Amino acid sequence: MTLRIAMAQLDMLVGDITKNTQSVIATAIQARDEEKADVVVFPELTLTGYPPEDLLLRPSLETRIEAALDTILQQVKDIYLVIGYPRRIDGELCNCAGVIYQGKLLVEYAKQKLPNFLVFDDKRYFSEGQNPGIVNIKGVQVGLSICEDIWHPEPIAQAKAAGAELILNLNASPYHIEKMGERETLLHKRATETSLPIMYVNYMGAQDELVYEGGSFVVNAKGEKVLQAPWFEAGLYCADFIVDDSQAHKVSPVAGAIAPLLDVEASVYQAMVLGLRDYIEKNRFKGIVLGLSGGIDSALSLAVAVDAIGADRVQAVMMPYTYTSSISLEDAEEEANLLGVKYSVLPIESMVSAFNQVLAPEFEGYGKDTTEENLQARTRGVTLMAISNKKGYMVLTTGNKSEMAVGYATLYGDMVGGYSVLKDVFKTLVFKLCRYRNSLGYVIPERVITRPPSAELAPDQKDEDSLPSYDILDQILHSYIEQDMSAEAILATQKFDRDTVYRVLRLVDVNEYKRRQAPTGVRVTARGFGRDRRYPITNGWHIGE
Repeated sequence: MTLRIAMAQLDMLVGDITKNTQSVIATAIQARDEEKADVVVFPELTLTGYPPEDLLLRPSLETRIEAALDTILQQVKDIYLVIGYPRRIDGELCNCAGVIYQGKLLVEYAKQKLPNFLVFDDKRYFSEGQNPGIVNIKGVQVGLSICEDIWHPEPIAQAKAAGAELILNLNASPYHIEKMGERETLLHKRATETSLPIMYVNYMGAQDELVYEGGSFVVNAKGEKVLQAPWFEAGLYCADFIVDDSQAHKVSPVAGAIAPLLDVEASVYQAMVLGLRDYIEKNRFKGIVLGLSGGIDSALSLAVAVDAIGADRVQAVMMPYTYTSSISLEDAEEEANLLGVKYSVLPIESMVSAFNQVLAPEFEGYGKDTTEENLQARTRGVTLMAISNKKGYMVLTTGNKSEMAVGYATLYGDMVGGYSVLKDVFKTLVFKLCRYRNSLGYVIPERVITRPPSAELAPDQKDEDSLPSYDILDQILHSYIEQDMSAEAILATQKFDRDTVYRVLRLVDVNEYKRRQAPTGVRVTARGFGRDRRYPITNGWHIGE
């Protein structure tokens, strides 16, 4: 006998339980009628979307979930439907997986391992389950598990002891650069521990800073991957299992298509595109406007914006000032033309002059400093926000992680915006991503990539006048931000100048207040500036230890 299971790799809207329910019903019917599937498996917390955060605390949650489940029970027949949702069990809210068939809820499993680290806050909302969830599907004993459960041996071992012959694991596992390979290694370990095949069904889509890249897959009882769904593509992906009572391993997955693993640049770029697209579409913005400076960060941001929502909904604005070079003007115009976006040139000299005239009495007796530089950036921010308000376009801010880390950005200036695709992208990776994007089609002028980075807020200004080279800076930042290494630990393992390391770490700490006011942006590392990293603004921690 063959058991066909469809993996529903879907993009849901958090909080829209009614629409999500209709998507589940339509997908289940498609899996039954078009794919001839016996079972369809949806990701973790599908009905609410993921992560629902404090929507889980709303008093009406329970009635909405009950109504959704009743609708599914009534409208989906002749296929086993496995789905994630929040529900109260014995008065406690649990993260559940339920199996529905022929109008009945056959079994309900509560997630046992609740992650409470990095971007996860499960213990804020849920109580731990204790019991295995086992259901007989066409003669096969199927064990349920949810996301974090698979990272620990106990839940799967418990399911095995209860008679499970196949494990279904429902996930909402967010993307970061190292995550793709980690999952495969993990499932290999769980499968070989229990000699059970495992199906891993992952969420697909983006929610604020988090991106879910799909990539659902199946491993056999030896832990060998036999099927891999595409990355960053919603859809139904079917796996067949041979069921043979005469075999030692009764249930064996049939080898299928295996989507190739993406390299770092390809996966990060697709994550940025998906994150931005979902943010724009789910929040119903008409389009995107951004400042195009002729520099590399805005160039990459513009390319991502066009790939996310199309050139016809993107406007690029060059806002030259006295220190803007002719090279920047030429390169910005070339990229705008290559990408086919609306392009405006709005000089800001008169506006900056007006600010300076008004402020002249206050500035009397003070010499010029970064105040005048910041006025330029803030004038540009005001200009972009005015366009945003008038046209209903969201301002896409363009600062990268390296700059945000050390405060090399102007609050209420170039930090103005509603979203950032580079917020978690170090500058050295920005260069690589530009090369990657040009490999798909030339859209970023070569000179933008090769010229020394500059904010162009003062004559002959270069980033490295104020900062270490980005090669060095990013290594220090990676050690401090993503590995929590102290200054002395960094110096003990890497040959950097002592004063440079202490200066960089100090800059990171004193600019926490800026990052708290920065727009949200795509998370691509395991420790982004957002839900991952919650440091107090006011603190006396010593960075050396």
